[in-house]
Amino acid sequence: MGYLIGVDVGTTGSKALLIDEAGALVASASHDHTLLTPKPNWAEQDPAEWWAATTASIREVMAESGVSASEVQGLGLSGQMHGSVFLDERNDVIRPAILWCDQRTGEQCDWITEAVGEELLVAETANPVLTGFQAPKIIWLRQNEPANYDKVRKILLPKDYVRFLLTGEYATEVSDASGTSLLNVEKRQWSDAVLERIDLSKEMLPTVYESPEVSGKLTVQAAEATGLAEGTPVVGGGGDQAAGAVGNGIVRPGIVSSTTGTSGVVFAHLETPAVDEQLRTHTFCHAVPGKWHVMGVMLSAGGSLRWVRDVLCAPEREIAAALDKDPYEIMTAEAAQAPVGSEGLVFLPYLTGERTPYADPNAKGVFVGLTLRHTKQHIIRSVLEGVAFGLRDSFEIIQGMGVEIGQIRASGGGARSPLWRQIQADVTGLAHSTINMEEGPALGVALLAGVGTGVWSSVEEACDAAIRVVDTCEPVPDNVEVYAKYYTIYRALYASLEKQFDEIAELVV
Repeated sequence: MGYLIGVDVGTTGSKALLIDEAGALVASASHDHTLLTPKPNWAEQDPAEWWAATTASIREVMAESGVSASEVQGLGLSGQMHGSVFLDERNDVIRPAILWCDQRTGEQCDWITEAVGEELLVAETANPVLTGFQAPKIIWLRQNEPANYDKVRKILLPKDYVRFLLTGEYATEVSDASGTSLLNVEKRQWSDAVLERIDLSKEMLPTVYESPEVSGKLTVQAAEATGLAEGTPVVGGGGDQAAGAVGNGIVRPGIVSSTTGTSGVVFAHLETPAVDEQLRTHTFCHAVPGKWHVMGVMLSAGGSLRWVRDVLCAPEREIAAALDKDPYEIMTAEAAQAPVGSEGLVFLPYLTGERTPYADPNAKGVFVGLTLRHTKQHIIRSVLEGVAFGLRDSFEIIQGMGVEIGQIRASGGGARSPLWRQIQADVTGLAHSTINMEEGPALGVALLAGVGTGVWSSVEEACDAAIRVVDTCEPVPDNVEVYAKYYTIYRALYASLEKQFDEIAELVV
């Protein structure tokens, strides 16, 4: 029997999993990364940590499974999107990678929009340029670290740096490249028009592939580092959201995913490209060849709950360690003791700025309605509810674009919590289903590797072989009615505070 490996180079860690030709999980392993925040609103990582975590994870799954290197037919790569890895002529990393959640590039976004022209920019890239995207990071480096910029010979996305170390190839694929502000999303190739107007050379960029295409093969050095066989094919793979969508079976119209990881993403398949008139969502190439997707992105979904865990929940972490449980289980059990609506406590989950529906790097997290009655239980629940309100923003926009929502598949760490799934169903008024696999992007790119190496004839066939719905959480009508009133309040708060967010940003340097 043959096997396939999927690797996800995430923000908090890198994960590898091994599946068989039936799509069944055989083994998985992960290792953490360190997040660097040298200044307010900055986020960086050392790419060497991605490589160390990736090779360790692959070696671990191979050892755990007992599968021989010769039995692995292919490998797929996923990863955090938008980050910038700058390489010099010797392929050495010039500076720490600037990540998707970094918010330093507001001025560069404005500069690119003016240099290209908003109408042409949207026509070419299907999106406005945002602070998280790759192009403004490149311009930031040129304007703020010219000595480093002068050394740059290649610019890679996070997973594609790992691909380079695996294969020696400078390559990317359409779904991740869509988030650079440099790709013509409709034509699925680099945009000459944008590159010319912002004076970037195409020679700095990698070759673009479709996601299931073989983009290179393991080198001798990579085989030694991973324990895999030299020559193992590596397919294009996908940005984490497109890859996670494949891992959830979001490869046909009507099936939509709601992913609650560090960020929160509502993702819908498109047969043809469609753009929100107000540019509140992203339209990117899908990991399914010849298809596209639209997604709404909130920057701090699970990240908001993690902040509560780290800052307010030391006792819960201690209890969890003593009971050998996940701290989030203890926290959500506490949140379940608070009533629907958290007795008037409303949370805005803008801890790292926001994208959908407000492309605002200055937006801040806020608790509104705090009283002496409120306890930690209310605070935790209000965070769960605030994230659900943020996800509802994306559902409302996508439905307003005329996109069919027939079934929602919940995924990510938040989907493991029955309470959070119920809150999301109640806030949106839409049933949320879960599937038989929780492996997300790593599973998605393992399936893509199977398509690229001939195990399955199409991405749709691969998903049909591996994925099925196992549970559905229906909304509770009484809760839906209560949350509808709170959502109206939630929606009004940003407009009330937008000016103050900007003023605070000016004070914090």
